[in-house]
Amino acid sequence: MSKVSYTPPKVWTFDSENGGKWASLNKPTAGATFEQQLPTGQHPFQLYSMATPNGQKATIMFEELLELGIGEAEYDAFLIDISEGGQFGSDFVAINPNSKIPALLDTSTTPATRVFESGSILLYLAEKFSALIPTEPYARTQCMNWLFWQMGSAPYLGGGFGHFYAYAPEPMEYPINRFTMEVKRQLDVLDKHLAQHEYMAGDEYSIADIAIWPWYGALVLGRAYDAAEFLSVHEYKHVIAWAQKIDERPAVKRGRRVNRTWGDESEQLKERHSAGDFE
Repeated sequence: MSKVSYTPPKVWTFDSENGGKWASLNKPTAGATFEQQLPTGQHPFQLYSMATPNGQKATIMFEELLELGIGEAEYDAFLIDISEGGQFGSDFVAINPNSKIPALLDTSTTPATRVFESGSILLYLAEKFSALIPTEPYARTQCMNWLFWQMGSAPYLGGGFGHFYAYAPEPMEYPINRFTMEVKRQLDVLDKHLAQHEYMAGDEYSIADIAIWPWYGALVLGRAYDAAEFLSVHEYKHVIAWAQKIDERPAVKRGRRVNRTWGDESEQLKERHSAGDFE
């Protein structure tokens, strides 16, 4: 592959024609770009999201809470189509000024509590309902270690590897090699840990698993970036076993389907009222 030399300018300026799948949506500024009134439902939690890996964390968490019989965790889920720029509407930005999904409003508090960043949503719900987070201090700390590991590591998988491997205007050897090396290192970290533990925080399924599975579980199950062969994911047998086990959980199956688009008609599951809706 030919090498292309690039000399950065003295002062960077924004080029709206920089290419790539998401070029029309990416800008170096924040804030709303259009007025928007978000829909609301009848349940305590209003979730505005899409079934990306980060979005699945929130819906899987809600479905797991409902599976545990926690009726207070009922929620309404509304699709924010990030491919169409829905995350830049005024109401959405009022909940999450960073314009990223998922974004959550807890209307059971006065005033309503806004929660953004997927890890923060998982922790907020786990603490609110005393569920899916260990209570013993050592195990809780391990859970938090892996939750924060995921929040810091996944951008290398999604924004780094995924972008340059699947979405960049053209394949570039250096960034693909650089991020592939890091993703394989992360998979090896997980594989070595899961060789000794059933779940991320030990023997107990927790928000650490819910955070990590939509990214790394999807990757080793062949659902992300069409990259399973390229990354030789078969090498990470402990990650695969863990991913397959979580994939069979009823709440995970339901959570993956909320606010998901697929098929020629882009069928959308926009609202969720009870655990039975998606059976």
